[in-house]
Amino acid sequence: MAIASLLALLTLTGYAALCAASPFGTCRKCRGVGAKLILDRKGRPKRAKTCRRCKGHGKRLRVGRRLHNHSRAIHRAGAR
Repeated sequence: MAIASLLALLTLTGYAALCAASPFGTCRKCRGVGAKLILDRKGRPKRAKTCRRCKGHGKRLRVGRRLHNHSRAIHRAGAR
């Protein structure tokens, strides 16, 4: 039980460090391309539509960083 708790704590600490060091991750929908890729008649990839999830940037804010920003906004609003 203690080993499982320690492992969970290490995992959360590692993810928090990752979110602090690199707040943006690649978009899972478009895999960082920024658009959906389709193949033309010759079989070459071609950009079709921009990704709606990342709005064509290819990067998204990580869930942990989003939670951190939200908690800071709540704290800031309560401290006024």
